[in-house]
Amino acid sequence: MSVTPSSTAVGATPAPGLMTRLWRRDLAHYPETGPRYAYLAIVVATTIVLYYLLYIQYAVATSIMTHYGMTFGFFILLSVVGNAVGAFASLLAGFADRWGRANLVVYGLLIAGVLVLLLPSASNKTVYLLMFAGLNVIEGIVLVATPALIRDFSPQVGRATAMGSWTMGPVIGSLIVTTVTSATLDDHTWQDELRYAGISALVVFVIALFGLRELSPRLRDQIMVSLHDRALVEARARGIDPEKEMAGHWRAMMRLDVIGPAFAISVFLLLYYGLVGNIVIYFSSTFGYTEQRANAVANWYWAATAIALIAAGLISDRLRVRKPLMLVGGVGALAGTIVFAILATHHDTGYYTFAWLFVWIAVFSGIAYAPWMAAYTETVEEHNPAATATGLAVWGWILRIVVAVSAAFVPIVVTSVTPIVEHGHEVQVAQAQAAPALAIVQAHPQIFAELGKYPPGQAPADLQARAAQEVGVPGLQTVQKAQPQLAVLKEHGPDVAKAAKDGPGQWRTWWLVAVAGQVIFIPFVFAMRGRWNPKRAREDAEAHQRAVDAELAKLSG
Repeated sequence: MSVTPSSTAVGATPAPGLMTRLWRRDLAHYPETGPRYAYLAIVVATTIVLYYLLYIQYAVATSIMTHYGMTFGFFILLSVVGNAVGAFASLLAGFADRWGRANLVVYGLLIAGVLVLLLPSASNKTVYLLMFAGLNVIEGIVLVATPALIRDFSPQVGRATAMGSWTMGPVIGSLIVTTVTSATLDDHTWQDELRYAGISALVVFVIALFGLRELSPRLRDQIMVSLHDRALVEARARGIDPEKEMAGHWRAMMRLDVIGPAFAISVFLLLYYGLVGNIVIYFSSTFGYTEQRANAVANWYWAATAIALIAAGLISDRLRVRKPLMLVGGVGALAGTIVFAILATHHDTGYYTFAWLFVWIAVFSGIAYAPWMAAYTETVEEHNPAATATGLAVWGWILRIVVAVSAAFVPIVVTSVTPIVEHGHEVQVAQAQAAPALAIVQAHPQIFAELGKYPPGQAPADLQARAAQEVGVPGLQTVQKAQPQLAVLKEHGPDVAKAAKDGPGQWRTWWLVAVAGQVIFIPFVFAMRGRWNPKRAREDAEAHQRAVDAELAKLSG
């Protein structure tokens, strides 16, 4: 007898009703190419819109802080708390191998969309913090469930391209954020920007609700090297006990080649997450960019990263190796980040210098990251293919913890950010409004120094007469009208001026921390599964295909 997908499917069941279909999403057969690509596209779209929901907060950070009266420290707390709860949500999602993955993605997206639609109506900053933490819980779960689905629907031959598409989620999400805000923020409020994101999430939710499926545990708990393995995977599925395969799945992931690379990629991405959370603040405080201009220069980084991820995935799958691309990408990104850190203290650096430098860093980061995702899932599979979500949960937990810790340390390392963010705009406005009064005060420093010793209007009569004679009554009136602005400059001006002076050097220090993270990444390339030589990789693939053909022949009698 011959083995075919139709004759080896496990548990053929009657067609389910609509409500059952919206909850029970298991596929008894490995899908054909068309449906498989559709499932992959839905997962990628879901990831993109989820990161759009998450990152929109940072693009309108200054507006949110002003509206709720947040200090910069409190805004940083949003990111710290969000990533911390997201980390443990990632661990929770490690049980997705038992619970299923598609429902976590579909209904998680619904909750996330509703949360973002409700965020603008948060009554105070504490409520905003709690709702944002809830959004991060969903993100932490989906961070694990979506790449697990990508792995399920992509054999190892083609895995890097599929993972490159998935890693475009945060990148395209960031690109959408900066594109939409740079185009609309002039005549729309920050509340509008959040609502646009929430509505887009609900649209994708409807598509995913009716369109997304997942492999049954018997199918996904196997290694699939190429589509040529499909018949054998379905034939083997009959003899697989999913509960038995999952035994000891957490212990199987506690290995150096799983935990080490997960930490390495997390610190490699310190620059990426630093830009996501602080690019507007960095360019506005250091180079005087507006929110729109800072988001516009960021577009170069996100767009180049998206293109590089897909290109690197295609090249990696074509060559059938991961490690050489990871090494080249890591070294190239390191070189670009060093230059970026140095430029922090060069105030005359032009917009297009940063734009093309971002392209350089983004291209090499994409060359490293897409093959890394493929290599990581393949390394996890080598230990236990049934524990894919568990291995991704380990990575997700480490990643979010690293991001939370790094967010907490930004205001500690870059102390200048707090006075500039909290009072920089106020001082700038006061300085502009009080310019005529400042000119008068600077022209008569001695008399105003004496007047400053007394409360307004309570100086001795002879001192007031002398001031009127030296300065003139109109000049005194100009200074008197500008007293509120002059008070702002007196209280906050020195701190803001010092911060503006110290800020570039402090930012350079932080970007050098990101450089150190990229240095750590490089040696862990060698710890992961896979060949260095494309010729040897092709020989492995040919040997595997012969083994599959032999096993199928044996099963068919």
